[in-house]
Amino acid sequence: MKYLHTMVRVTDVDASLKFYCEGLGLEEVRRSENEKGRYTLIFLRAPGDSGGEVELTYNWDPEEYTGGRNFGHLAYRVDDIYALCQHLSDLGITINRPPRDGRMAFVRSPDGVSVELIQDGTLPPAEPWLSMPNTGKW
Repeated sequence: MKYLHTMVRVTDVDASLKFYCEGLGLEEVRRSENEKGRYTLIFLRAPGDSGGEVELTYNWDPEEYTGGRNFGHLAYRVDDIYALCQHLSDLGITINRPPRDGRMAFVRSPDGVSVELIQDGTLPPAEPWLSMPNTGKW
């Protein structure tokens, strides 16, 4: 397993970049805009660090974030998403967003923190995950 990023929702890109980049000294490593989803993702990393990143997510349509909604999720790259999801399921952990695509799943910690699991590469879609619906919020 490898730690990938922590996602934080932001309401003002310029103010956020001033804080994270000018203030904390992080560097922007990549940015993507999704017109269909109406959001921008900006990934930041500490200089010289090849590890975990901070993902700033800017939703184009205004939204008030309450109850921790501005904090998105932790993300980990995994070797076998199906095996890990089965292991978690066997422990009684709900797979909130099953890995139907062989690439991504979401689970929640006991405290409700969302954790994204991302397959290293992509596995072919497989049952029981392929036909499993989402459960709760992820």
